[in-house]
Amino acid sequence: MVDELNLALFDLDNTLLDGDSDFEWSQFLIRIGVLDRELFEAKNLAFYEHYKAGTLDIHEFLDFQLKPLSRHARKTLDEWHGKFMREQVTGMITQAARDLVDRHRAAGDMCVIITATNSFVTAPIAREFGVEHLIATEPEHINGEFTGNVAGVPSFREGKIARLENWMAQRSWSWDSFADTTFYSDSLNDLPLLAKVKHPVAVNPDDTLRKHAEQHGWPVMSLR
Repeated sequence: MVDELNLALFDLDNTLLDGDSDFEWSQFLIRIGVLDRELFEAKNLAFYEHYKAGTLDIHEFLDFQLKPLSRHARKTLDEWHGKFMREQVTGMITQAARDLVDRHRAAGDMCVIITATNSFVTAPIAREFGVEHLIATEPEHINGEFTGNVAGVPSFREGKIARLENWMAQRSWSWDSFADTTFYSDSLNDLPLLAKVKHPVAVNPDDTLRKHAEQHGWPVMSLR
């Protein structure tokens, strides 16, 4: 074991955040006129409903989500993201969410945000929480500019386990390296990873996850 190290995993959207950063990023781009409202808003809403229902085609969604990144220079995207953080994201971070992360950091736990949302959107949010380690869906880029494609396995459903185990392997760790493992999530889409950890915690869970948590005696909590 890594000196009795504990692993604390946090889903991001609707778990640490009171809202969904993926959905809100597209809405933000619509609001500032980068994306056409008529073309994109209905699609964005439909994808979000599929996600909540557990029926999302992740590759179809990523094509929708990542293509706009390829149409603009990285410098411009970063400027927009700064505005997105100020106008949208900071209001989605509750004190309870900050306190939860801070408790694990103060205990010396290895803290990781693990999310299906792409790392361009989520890396600044992870930094806002003071979490060094982020496992997210990776947008492909060449010389710092996005291509509109996804790189590697999307960090979604079973893909979260694959990405996490790869992250561990890069550090010569495995599940057995940790004295304790905890995962906080709101979503039925995270049931595969919740079932892998020693301490699954349902946070503001959807109906499917709440029912599963109650059947299996998992703790249920709110960060709102």
